[in-house]
Amino acid sequence: MRVDIISAVPDLLHSPLQHSILKQAQQKGLLEVYIHNLRDYATNKHKQIDDTLYGGGAGMVLMIEPIDNCISTLTQQRKYDEIIYLCPDGELFTQKIANQMSMKNNLILLCGHYKGIDERVREHLITREISIGDFVLSGGELPALVIIDAIARLIPGVLSDETSALTDSFQDDLIAPPIYTRPAKYKGWTVPEVLLSGNFAQIEEWRYEQSILRTQKRRPHLILKFKK
Repeated sequence: MRVDIISAVPDLLHSPLQHSILKQAQQKGLLEVYIHNLRDYATNKHKQIDDTLYGGGAGMVLMIEPIDNCISTLTQQRKYDEIIYLCPDGELFTQKIANQMSMKNNLILLCGHYKGIDERVREHLITREISIGDFVLSGGELPALVIIDAIARLIPGVLSDETSALTDSFQDDLIAPPIYTRPAKYKGWTVPEVLLSGNFAQIEEWRYEQSILRTQKRRPHLILKFKK
């Protein structure tokens, strides 16, 4: 998979991509991430990428021309499955969307900044808009990293145990059950006996029941969806 990130502040993106699962995915050749500085596609000597709002108002807006120049340059080189704008009012990112995106070959992630982007970008250049929650951040860089992390771990071969991702929360519209490791006793706090029994059928049944109970408590709306 190849992911191209378009950003007004690209330095925000580098460090997380050089560690842990994302680093492993790139070292294995299963993930390629390219960061594009929007200022490199500006059209004047000052490398201007933002301007004031037509009609007045507070804040600055990312201009259409640098964004179009960058997207056009990329799309002339290869076909992209999605050109995604990361914004507060987009489609809410879920595990289901992560699963879908993990099967794509080429993605562009456009990071908003300042007040946002010229609406014509959204109307004519973007194929999908995604939000990671009903709140506002300073830009789309952190959401871009969240999305890349979520989808990279689903790419076959990235995780040493591929079944690990399949048992994560939300894969089946349920939250994952409680998990434990050694020691079995600590400060009088004990691990449930069923997990020490060696009876894998009972363990799986216990885990399923715990997933139901935890989802009912923490994400009741998912239980309604799960029972349909």
